[in-house]
Amino acid sequence: MQLADPNMAGAADDAVAPAAAKPEQTDVDFPPADGAALGTGSGALRLPIHVNARGLALGIIATVAFVYALQWSQKFLVPLLLGIFIAYTLNPVVLWLERWHIKRAIGATLVTVAIVAIMGLVVHRVQDQFFNILDDLPAITQKVTKILTKTSGGQPSTLQQVQAAATQIEQATASVGQRAAPRKPPPALGASSSFKVMDWVLAGSMGLVTFVTQATMVIFLVFFLLLAGDTFKRKLVKLTGPSLTRKKVTVHILDDINTSIQNYMFMLLVTNTLLALLMWVALRTIGLENAGAWAVVAGLTHIMPYFGPLLITSATGLAAFMQFESLRMVLLVAGASLGIATLVGSLIATWMTGRIAKMNPAAVFVSLLFWGWLWGMWGLLLGVPVVVMIKVVAERVEGMEVIAELLGE
Repeated sequence: MQLADPNMAGAADDAVAPAAAKPEQTDVDFPPADGAALGTGSGALRLPIHVNARGLALGIIATVAFVYALQWSQKFLVPLLLGIFIAYTLNPVVLWLERWHIKRAIGATLVTVAIVAIMGLVVHRVQDQFFNILDDLPAITQKVTKILTKTSGGQPSTLQQVQAAATQIEQATASVGQRAAPRKPPPALGASSSFKVMDWVLAGSMGLVTFVTQATMVIFLVFFLLLAGDTFKRKLVKLTGPSLTRKKVTVHILDDINTSIQNYMFMLLVTNTLLALLMWVALRTIGLENAGAWAVVAGLTHIMPYFGPLLITSATGLAAFMQFESLRMVLLVAGASLGIATLVGSLIATWMTGRIAKMNPAAVFVSLLFWGWLWGMWGLLLGVPVVVMIKVVAERVEGMEVIAELLGE
């Protein structure tokens, strides 16, 4: 009878024991059988999410601070970005002049003077029509007020009903919050009206001065950027460090941004000019007064995607109502404005934007909402180029793949 080797038996026990003590590990966390922890049944799976509370809190605080800084520095960033984008657009013209052996300083001066001259010529040609529109504003106000205050069948008018409702709400809130406080006599009508008019005139004058100042800053910034050429590009490449890989990535990012911004701004120039020409032809054919001024306004407001066409449609419809006082003509003018804006904006501009920016429409619309909320009209103008720049950088920088994926097609 042979006895088993004790060493062999111990080794066998050691080989079996770990297998019995440590069951096989799996990569899927199965839910409890009764589904009590989920509350949705026993067949649902859980997605484990590990949250770094300190990092999340710091990220939220940094994001809020960054958004506040963007809003606080609007008066500086808006002219800066606008000048950069215009310089990107006009730089190919300066390069073309350099091929004809014209120095960059002379070429930048010629391009800047030409742009200012074209803008001045357009304003000079349509300034009389703009003044006519401004002169018609009091008549428009009187006619709208007459329509609102017009009574029918002995019933109070719409404006009177609104005033009565406002008076009742004011009395109710005053009786609840200030039962014992005596009511102050209303201010004199003449003094109040005069003060409001002066405030309106002062606000309008300050707004015009601010616009002229920022426009002058943008013109000078465009000139100096055109004069600098690719100086800042070389400096950015140099600041990335001695690594050749970093330099190549930086060059690719700057080239992609340059191409995307140039194509987008050129697309805006072509589509808005086409829309203004079509609007001028259509409104002049219909017989609407000041068709040239409305065409220029349409071309400028169409820079704001989605919101610009709605604004110009409402404005031209109101102008048609004041001139023709006919619902058929109002529908004709508003329909022509909306049709041209849809044709040029929704079809041509959207198609070209998709090919240039390669972004999904939902991301473009959400970005417009954000930048419009942040900077108003200027945010609607600059929102898409800024998001295009962010997408180009996110595609090339490690760690920003999530942003590039959300913005991409």
